Amino acid sequence: MRSDVILSINPGTTTTRCALYTCHADRVSALAEETLDHDETVMARFSSIAAQLDFRAGHVADFLSRHLGARRLIACAGRGGMLTPVPAGVIRVNQALVDFVLHRPVYHHASNLGAPLAHRIAEDHGAPAFVVDPVSVDELAPVARISGFEEIPRFSFVHALNIRACGRRLARDLDKPFDRLRTVVAHLGAGFSIAALCGGRLVDSSNRMETSPFTPERAGGLPPLPLIDLCYSGKYTRDELLAQLYGKGGVYGLLGTKDIRRVEAMIEEGNDRAALVFEAMLYQTAKAIGAMASVADFDLDGIVLTGGLANSARVTGYLKERLSRLAPVQVYPGSDECRALAQGTARVLAGTEAALTWPVKADRQVA
Repeated sequence: MRSDVILSINPGTTTTRCALYTCHADRVSALAEETLDHDETVMARFSSIAAQLDFRAGHVADFLSRHLGARRLIACAGRGGMLTPVPAGVIRVNQALVDFVLHRPVYHHASNLGAPLAHRIAEDHGAPAFVVDPVSVDELAPVARISGFEEIPRFSFVHALNIRACGRRLARDLDKPFDRLRTVVAHLGAGFSIAALCGGRLVDSSNRMETSPFTPERAGGLPPLPLIDLCYSGKYTRDELLAQLYGKGGVYGLLGTKDIRRVEAMIEEGNDRAALVFEAMLYQTAKAIGAMASVADFDLDGIVLTGGLANSARVTGYLKERLSRLAPVQVYPGSDECRALAQGTARVLAGTEAALTWPVKADRQVA
């Protein structure tokens, strides 16, 4: 029997993760999933991320040829990429959105190819394409936008896709409507996002590019005066310093590895420096989660730990011990972003959620 399926596409630096889901109303079931690996030397030959589009599209088409069979592709969902601030939800991909992420993104990142890939494959099958909860989802409350410097208001840049998916999962587990849920979700991966999710909205977050705790590869929030001095010291160019803060910072800059499993092995071998750095990262994380709980008046249905580091019993054990008096701590390890993309798309196809059309802007008023 022929079935309807949704294709999810999640591009990384040297990978493109593809997944097919059968669709029954607004629920999805996994059919096939693969991480398509791309050789680093091949990727280095492309002049830009946008120039990779044809290459990756060929690999996605090959994935479909092996798994689609007689099924009907009814929609494609791509990772949202580095858009301008948008409200949470599902955005229909059109040519204007494709042009934006390819040529004028806020930041250059492989995830910008999600929408163009979804759009191209969808057109080939006469189906719509969508992006779901991109990192630029910005629903900060006005009071959360005020900083102490007029020229630099606070803004949101957050792992919205996985955070909102985890919020929906917690709501289901608690048998509570998502729009009544009050939780703090900590996405712990290469970068961290710690967000207050109240009434279905991401009302505040620790910007993962700026004020988060330090992470396996990011420096996190730093004292501003020494950082300003370093900017003018001549030691680094702008690009070199950005690389030190985002990619070569955090645990990597302190211990020479981004792999927390390796750090844990170093701790087991008696490395006191590794133990101190590991604890400092989690100390800052627990402190940030506690601070974010204050946004919800410490009235939480639960705290969620998610992302790759949530697979570590040492990580989750430390945080549970620190945080369990605030609220029950739930662990949803990993980050099933392909499923979250398909779930958002299925809600639109079933009519339980309305899709937005690009261009769309978040309300970022501060007063």
